[in-house]
Amino acid sequence: MNSALLYVLIALAVLVIGGAALVLRRSGGRALEAPRTPALPTVPVEEPPSTTATPLPEAITETPRPEAPGLETPEPSAGRLARLRARLARSNTAVGKGLLALLTRDQLDDATWDEVEETLLASDLGVGPTQELIDSLKRRTRVESVSDASAARAMLREELLALVDPSMDRSLATHTDAERPAVVLVVGVNGTGKTTTTGKLARVLVADGRSVVLGAADTFRAAASQQLQTWGDRVGATVVTGPEGADPAAVAFDAVKHAVDEHADVCLIDTAGRLHTKTGLMDELGKVKRVVEKQAPVDEVLLVLDATTGQNGLRQAQVFAEVVAVTGIVLTKLDGTAKGGIVVAVQRELGVPVKLVGLGEGPDDLAPFDAAAFVDALLD
Repeated sequence: MNSALLYVLIALAVLVIGGAALVLRRSGGRALEAPRTPALPTVPVEEPPSTTATPLPEAITETPRPEAPGLETPEPSAGRLARLRARLARSNTAVGKGLLALLTRDQLDDATWDEVEETLLASDLGVGPTQELIDSLKRRTRVESVSDASAARAMLREELLALVDPSMDRSLATHTDAERPAVVLVVGVNGTGKTTTTGKLARVLVADGRSVVLGAADTFRAAASQQLQTWGDRVGATVVTGPEGADPAAVAFDAVKHAVDEHADVCLIDTAGRLHTKTGLMDELGKVKRVVEKQAPVDEVLLVLDATTGQNGLRQAQVFAEVVAVTGIVLTKLDGTAKGGIVVAVQRELGVPVKLVGLGEGPDDLAPFDAAAFVDALLD
């Protein structure tokens, strides 16, 4: 029994040894190795971030805003017309020198008076005032000697001054007794220089010590608001604007409200330029005035007219006067025309005075109108 068990153990040992030999033979005699784990790709080790601050990318670098330019000091309004007298005289020599040459002729016959009439009509004086002036000159030359230029000039000065009418009140209604700002509407057709005139008028008022709020109610022309903003920035006047296409009446209302809240002296409102033949636009202008008056009364309505249009501007003036009750005229480009008679014609047509005249493109080339200085410039 023990022998049988011995034989079995020997047989098992042989089998184990034979299997091991077979495995070694198949593996080429190499010892078995543990399976290898695939190597991971090498990742470079980053340096730790520097503690030194780095500049922001250029696209987001904050650029310091330029400092606002210093405010300008406008030229005082007193004496502006005198300073610009030479410029006005050069542009109106046809009236002054032409009439003086005719009146100092040896003989004042019918042909000469016809030439006087032509000269006056060409100056846009108008038919009625022209006839009045000729009748008066004829009457005076019958009894007064006008053989020399000085006598003729003195006589002509008196007659022209009477036509221009120095008795008319040409002061701007920019002072009020009430605790509120004076409100001034600036109206006119396209192309007369209305927005520029509003900006220049702001300079006149600031030069005279008045605080000004500007209302950019010309919302149909984007450039108008920008232009008025520039004028305001130059003299420190606040400008109230609205989005393009906004209701002009709403912008005008807000401007007056701001002027009231800020206790400003004057609120100037630049309205949209419009053709006098467009009924809808003219009605809208009337609406602007009515809405503004819910906040404060309108003290002045200035109609801007281009002096170079002459008699053609009178129809425009009539329509505007009917819609918004014009109280004063601003004649622009008076230095570019020899037709100084338009001053008399427009006053006669509307019954309101010329209060301001534009005599150039400079920022201070808007002057309060003075009848005597104007006539002297015509005859210079």
